[in-house]
Amino acid sequence: MQSFSFVHLREGLLSPVGPNQAVFVMLSCTFRYGRQDMDVMGVAFRRDLFVVTRQVYPELQDKDKLTHTKIQQKLLRKLGDNAFPFFFEFPDNLPCSVALQPGPSDVGKKCAVEFEVKAFCGETQDEKINKQSSVHLTIRKIQYSPEDSKVIPTAETTFEFLMSEKPLHVKLSMPKETFYHGEPVRVNAEINNSSSRNIKDISVSVEQVTNVVLYSNDKYVKSVAKEETSDSAPSGTTLKKEYTLYPLLAHNKDRRGLALDGRLKHEDTNLASSSIVKQEVLKEVQGMLVSYKVVLRMIASGTVGSSEVSLELPFKLMNPKPEPANQKTWCLRSLNEPT
Repeated sequence: MQSFSFVHLREGLLSPVGPNQAVFVMLSCTFRYGRQDMDVMGVAFRRDLFVVTRQVYPELQDKDKLTHTKIQQKLLRKLGDNAFPFFFEFPDNLPCSVALQPGPSDVGKKCAVEFEVKAFCGETQDEKINKQSSVHLTIRKIQYSPEDSKVIPTAETTFEFLMSEKPLHVKLSMPKETFYHGEPVRVNAEINNSSSRNIKDISVSVEQVTNVVLYSNDKYVKSVAKEETSDSAPSGTTLKKEYTLYPLLAHNKDRRGLALDGRLKHEDTNLASSSIVKQEVLKEVQGMLVSYKVVLRMIASGTVGSSEVSLELPFKLMNPKPEPANQKTWCLRSLNEPT
């Protein structure tokens, strides 16, 4: 996976480049936990998951001999000789941008996987970066939904109860495995109650499960959509019904610990997409892993008491792959440079 960009050298963009200095660009992927102004003694934590640096000026290779994208060619014509294109290649094992939503009282706290591109001046790429000689840009890495696998998700199980000769059979199914953000999630429930218990208080929910795998084994399970019903299945009856759920960030504002797709400045975001990790990739390198499941819960009541029974069905919640015309490019600019 490649990302392309430009450094545009203009007066005021970076401090003057000395005779022994060069301009470098750096792509970094960082996992962060806690506030930046707190120390690392068990409270704040930061780890670079990936860092790569390239020199863009003086040029190591004639840019006229490089292969440019159509967008780069247009920008070269527009920005002139002081524009220097470059590209980075994202390794397959890098995580996507994701962040845990802080609560209203968690001022300044952050748990996130973030990507940043930074341009800076220096004699070498390893020297300490001077803020006066650098400019940075936060970017977001997202994973698009793979092609429809045609898999029809299904889960079913049988419950047996004390003093009941026959069991309770429950089945859950969904029309497809992957749903897009903003799309209604439809679930079909089938309850065949041959037991002596009466089934009541049926509810269906979509739950987001976030595992923070880098620094601990923290696990956050949050219901992001739920329908509580008065549906029932008395002993000896069958219930078949379709439920529709809407897992949207708009319905879950300010909920602490909810995983979101990485947020860019001035842009809204959505619930975090399902993590898809290749088998050969270490999960610990991913920082945070996100998954979704539908949970059907009900109360089985009888003469000897009541108990809750449930059935889960995992699915994926992701972004659709955009059309080529909708894809964006980005450019590093100084904070004090006019746009």
